[in-house]
Amino acid sequence: MAAATLSAARMLTLLDLAPDDPPGYRELADLVRLLVLDGRIAAGTRMPSERELTDALPVSRTTVTRAYGVLREAGLLTSRRGSGSVVTLPRGTRPPYMPAAGSSMVGWTIAAGQAAPGVGLAYGRALEQLPEYLSQAGYETLGVPVLRELLAQRYAERGLPTDPDQILVTSGAQSALSLVARTLASRGDRVAVESPTYANAIDSLRRSGLRVLGVPHDGHRLDLDALAGAVRAAPVAWAYLIPDFQNPTGSLMDDVTRQDVASILRRSTTTPIVDETMAELALDVDERAMPVPLAAHHPGALTVGSASKTFWGGLRIGWIRAPHADVPRLVAARETFDIGTAVLEQLAVAELLRVRGELLEGRRERLRARRDELVTALRDRLPDWGVNSPVGGLSLWIRLPARASSRLAVAAEAHDLLLTAGPRFFPDGGGETSLRLPYARTSEDLADAVDRLALAWDDVLDGRATPSAPSRRRPVLTA
Repeated sequence: MAAATLSAARMLTLLDLAPDDPPGYRELADLVRLLVLDGRIAAGTRMPSERELTDALPVSRTTVTRAYGVLREAGLLTSRRGSGSVVTLPRGTRPPYMPAAGSSMVGWTIAAGQAAPGVGLAYGRALEQLPEYLSQAGYETLGVPVLRELLAQRYAERGLPTDPDQILVTSGAQSALSLVARTLASRGDRVAVESPTYANAIDSLRRSGLRVLGVPHDGHRLDLDALAGAVRAAPVAWAYLIPDFQNPTGSLMDDVTRQDVASILRRSTTTPIVDETMAELALDVDERAMPVPLAAHHPGALTVGSASKTFWGGLRIGWIRAPHADVPRLVAARETFDIGTAVLEQLAVAELLRVRGELLEGRRERLRARRDELVTALRDRLPDWGVNSPVGGLSLWIRLPARASSRLAVAAEAHDLLLTAGPRFFPDGGGETSLRLPYARTSEDLADAVDRLALAWDDVLDGRATPSAPSRRRPVLTA
């Protein structure tokens, strides 16, 4: 297969450079390295030539040439005469979210935290039930019946009547989204997404061959006029939306807006794919006052959910709630996709759902306390930053006083802190004034991370945002 080629124009969009503040060669190299390590430029991609990039960027040919040289030294670029320069990844180091024993590196890129109390007990109860399934093949393509029944019951409690036959259990929400995109969508279909939105969803949709179109989200609500304009301007087959404690902003879409969104999409025959992985993490909203699921306003909607953010990422259990007519195609595709999901984990999640209310009361209380601690610490140490306090979810969405998110991510490495730069969450460029900071950590971890973050910000302000030596870390997991 031919290597993908990155155009100079696309590189300019990804770098999002300020014309009045051109980077030096080492800073340019670090910004490109960040694009590679967080997945915005894939390994194997053919880079623009030095001449093409010089013509597109507000920098000299010497700057581009020296930046490419730094990337080659770091093992991130391989150049051959006549073949151009291709992105590579250095080998021999652990991913940053799996540091070696004794490592001082602090990863602040994953929203999910430690397991909720009760997960271990749920596994114990699941093990007691496992013998009932051992006489069978174990390939539960649709999912274990008891889990599907409990999930359908939970949808009904939230105001969306659901038949267990509408539920397909998957190996996490990412698997669910990928299955929907590869089964029901066609390559080249346009999909509208909030901008910003969940970074891994952008990647998954693009890997499925869909064309991703960003619709502005100001951190509080989706721009409905922009959504309506986008679906009128050209056929948009799908809309990927996160109405419940949106990742990364933490915003909650109200009932009226859900109705308006559904109306816009119905008129344009655009099918919503609704991501509800954060739906159970209401911190300042009474569960009984939560808006009904968006699918209650749009009968054709497909909904993906997950136990990862609610209970524990290690469970790797997700699901799809689909209209009856779509289920057969999803099941048929599932048989060649991954066949089924582990039975033990499904039984464990079923046990957790039985005591969901009790478990979530304590989990929400702890998350609320950690959120408030992080908000207080940031406002104390970094008073010029715009710090929100979301009503739910797992992360703060920060507004920086300067276009420096990528520079901050680079500077943080010198203080053994890994961040996900704001542009990672924007499908069409932008985001340099934004930063996502998860708070599902211990108090000690948050305090330590804020100390390192403040030091890194000082480096950015003082112009010391470039590490003295090239990093050889592997791509950063953002979840």
